[in-house]
Amino acid sequence: MLAGRVVRDFVLRYTTDEVPVATFSVAFNRRVNTKDNQWTEVPGFVDVLVSHRLAEQCAERLKKGSPVYLEGRLQMRKTKGDDGTTRTTLEIKADAVQFLDRRAAKAGEGEAAPSPPRPAEGELPF
Repeated sequence: MLAGRVVRDFVLRYTTDEVPVATFSVAFNRRVNTKDNQWTEVPGFVDVLVSHRLAEQCAERLKKGSPVYLEGRLQMRKTKGDDGTTRTTLEIKADAVQFLDRRAAKAGEGEAAPSPPRPAEGELPF
C-alpha cells in the first residue's frame, strides 16, 4: 500500500496481445527520526506498472501531480539497455489504484456533478 503523487505523465502502450500497459512514477514521503531525535520527512520515488482496464483508467484520470493510493506487490524486472548492459528494476505491480483527486468538472461548469440521491429512511437501494 502506498499513497503519493504522480511524478511524470506516464506512457500507455499495448503488448503484442493488445493488452494495455501503463508505467508511471510516484513520489511519497516517509517520516524518519534523525540523530537529534527530530522527525523529518524524506522523499522517495517508485515506478508503478498497471495493466488491462486499470491502465486505460489511469490514462484517462492521472497526470503529473495527481494524488493516488496504490495497492499491489513489488516485482523485479530485468531489462537490457541500448549499450547491452542488463539492468534490474524494482517496481510496484499495482492491482488497485484509487484516484484521490476530485474528477474534473465538465467544461463550463464550476461544480462537480451532484451525488446520487440517498434512499429515504427504511427504503432499500435495490
